[in-house]
Amino acid sequence: MKKALITGITGQDGYYLTKLLLDKNYEVHGTIRRSSSINTERIDPLIADHSSSKRLVLHYSDLLDSASLASLINSIEPDEVYNLAAQSHVSVSFKNPVYTTQTGTLGSVSLLEAIRHSSKSIKFYQASSSEMYGGGIQEQLNENSKFDPKSPYAASKLFAHNLNQIYRDSYDLFCVNGILFNHESPKRGETFVTRKISRAVGRISLGLQEKITLGNLDASRDWGFAGDYVEGMWMMMQHDKPDDWVLATGETYTVKEFLKKAFDTVNLSWEDYVVTSEKYLRPNEVDFLLGDPTKAKNELNWDNKTSFDDLVIMMVESDIELAKQEKVLFSNNLISPTWEFPKT
Repeated sequence: MKKALITGITGQDGYYLTKLLLDKNYEVHGTIRRSSSINTERIDPLIADHSSSKRLVLHYSDLLDSASLASLINSIEPDEVYNLAAQSHVSVSFKNPVYTTQTGTLGSVSLLEAIRHSSKSIKFYQASSSEMYGGGIQEQLNENSKFDPKSPYAASKLFAHNLNQIYRDSYDLFCVNGILFNHESPKRGETFVTRKISRAVGRISLGLQEKITLGNLDASRDWGFAGDYVEGMWMMMQHDKPDDWVLATGETYTVKEFLKKAFDTVNLSWEDYVVTSEKYLRPNEVDFLLGDPTKAKNELNWDNKTSFDDLVIMMVESDIELAKQEKVLFSNNLISPTWEFPKT
């Protein structure tokens, strides 16, 4: 039985990757940060699944604690390590640049060093990001396109990306970089624009919310389904040779187009419910991102299976069900009527 260690297991990608690996009969270990509140909500269904619970083990650790990471790798001796953990909200990275860059850089160094000194041959996956390109040109971006990061988050990702290549070339380690373009799902954090939209649509359609406030509606992104993208991560780790691959749909849509599709799902006009505010604009805006997944398709036989329309509908339908649960709580006075949708 193969063993995998996942940092960031409680995030969106952590959930889908854990589910995939458990389905493939892996023993999965994941790192979580110790805090005063339980933060395993996304993966709780996987933990509760008795068929997989013995193969899913959580460990307290932190990307800033190199000793704990080295200890975990030495004790678990995983076959594969997936580094998904990060402070991944771009806007937040401008407000907390030190923490963002520390987690994005020191964590990857610590993991690579532990793997380099391990007596076992361990494969390493680094979660790179399309944000590293900067969005300054309106063309399809591939593995050879120029990087031009526009945020502390993107800069930290580029550092880890380059370092991963250095360790691969210098120490002959199996290190891969997955340059993933935007990937969404019902498990996406509620502060990210796509989930903020689908969450609001669900609540607006049931009369629980009146408006949604957003920033740049003309920003264009290549949006895919996270469940498809974690399959690509796993495929990279099974390839006979380590390399870097872009995962994307090859299509781009604006925030405005996402809004239209989401509100169309509940037969409402988005213009009646959306307001914009400069508060939600980035200090250094990334206007356009479009990926070229040709290499991943040809070498990994990976493909994006979920269309843009199906992705939006999936997210809205899931959040309508969540809003129905909220409405029951409202009606039973278990949530105050003055409760507001979280703002970022």
